[in-house]
Amino acid sequence: MQVTRQQILDFLRQCGEGSVRDLGAHLDLTATGVRQHLAILEREGFVVSREIRGHVGRPALTYRLTATAEGLYPKSYGELASALLESARAALPEDAYLRVVAGAAESLAAPHLPMLAGLSATDRVEAACGVLRSQDVVVTCESDGNDGFVLVERTCPFRDAASTHDTVCGMHEALVGRLAGMKATLISTLAAGADRCVYHLVPGTASAAVPATAGGERRA
Repeated sequence: MQVTRQQILDFLRQCGEGSVRDLGAHLDLTATGVRQHLAILEREGFVVSREIRGHVGRPALTYRLTATAEGLYPKSYGELASALLESARAALPEDAYLRVVAGAAESLAAPHLPMLAGLSATDRVEAACGVLRSQDVVVTCESDGNDGFVLVERTCPFRDAASTHDTVCGMHEALVGRLAGMKATLISTLAAGADRCVYHLVPGTASAAVPATAGGERRA
């Protein structure tokens, strides 16, 4: 992000919203200069404007961040997930803990299942990849030469938590299988140092549980 535009985003995040005049005073820029930066940020989807009611003369605008811009700022989701997993593992028997993690996979899959129902195997696997891509996962899938598929992820949406909790890999294995409508077997993982996560998908019912080894013994 260009320095001045980052400063604009930081100001709006701190203040909630701001006008061209507010930003000009804060950054020591002309109104024209501020508008040029705001036009770029608005075009890229980082800010949105609204009219200030009751203003005399040329309509005045105020600007605020979009959800896209909020995503530029660091979040501690991985740390939170790890803390919750550690707490659950300490408080629950192993079988109950694994049921909790499996329930997370089902909850993550549930919103997408209606649109996946009724698709052919090939179309459903591709649609499952589409769901993963919508979560910023870089994923590809191809036939294994038989009735199954090999799904490859180059990024992991849960990498921070997965690096310290094998059950996260097991949860994602269950999620991939549930989305694809097939039995998924995790072959290798980014969390264990491989350059990709690889899943083998074969016809069969997706597991509703996270395996006790949670993919740990299968890591490459």
